[in-house]
Amino acid sequence: MVPLQLTETPPWLESLFTSEVGFAVLFGICVLEGAMLLRFMPSELVVPSALALIGSSVPTAASIVVLAVVGTTVGQLLLFGLVRRAGREYVLQKRWFPVTESRLERFDGWFDQWGAVAVAASNTMLFVRGLLTVPAGLSEMDSRSFLVLSAVGSLSFQSILAGLYLLGGYLLV
Repeated sequence: MVPLQLTETPPWLESLFTSEVGFAVLFGICVLEGAMLLRFMPSELVVPSALALIGSSVPTAASIVVLAVVGTTVGQLLLFGLVRRAGREYVLQKRWFPVTESRLERFDGWFDQWGAVAVAASNTMLFVRGLLTVPAGLSEMDSRSFLVLSAVGSLSFQSILAGLYLLGGYLLV
């Protein structure tokens, strides 16, 4: 029994996602999501969509989660490095960066209050995923610590999404 598997997927789309290219496309989407450049799909739908299109067996779901964690972590590490080198003002001036100065100040406060653990915690939360990357990039946090905390938070987020998708699929079938 396969939970919530799409049955009427166009053949060309199905072949794209069931081939090795499907995982490469997923990885690219996850890198964009981690770097806060994903505008065509909410981050909450990436893993569930991949499970629906690629497959939702336990080994496939685990592969999708691992790939999503690596991709989003790479994207966040790229944003972290950009913020570290170019600065806060540079990022805020860019149209692709979806956060206002006032909202970013709120995340600065979270980072000041909770420290590095806020990176992992925010990566687990809906709607604020990755937003502590900017304060972390401006702080004294080293890139290895950021990498680990980002990956832990992303693992938590992606695992919860996959688990809810799989559980929901089994409950509805």
